[in-house]
Amino acid sequence: MPLLKTIDTSPSFAPRKSGPPPERLISGNPSFKSWAQDVARGEMIHTGVWEATPGETRSIKGETFEFCHILSGVVELTPESGEPVAYKAGDSFVMKPGFVGVWKTIETVRKIYVTVM
Repeated sequence: MPLLKTIDTSPSFAPRKSGPPPERLISGNPSFKSWAQDVARGEMIHTGVWEATPGETRSIKGETFEFCHILSGVVELTPESGEPVAYKAGDSFVMKPGFVGVWKTIETVRKIYVTVM
């Protein structure tokens, strides 16, 4: 198992397509694409590229830690009882375990993600 992994930001393999669970959809009709690229520590750490079309959903991290680096597009995250924060290409952020809020994709977004459960 290699200990160095390069993340391909424009993968040539087919993505896994999905959408938000109905109970988390707030507005719009967003669709998601995921290009999983690495799994480690017995399925506890996932790395890859994720893309979403415009829409608004409830984001609930539960016990998951997620690092995101925005490659393209614009999103706005509003923590529960907090102010909205916009992120665009080049920005990075972390959603810690317990995060609850609104994820609003303003322009189709593509991000690198690393989740740790």
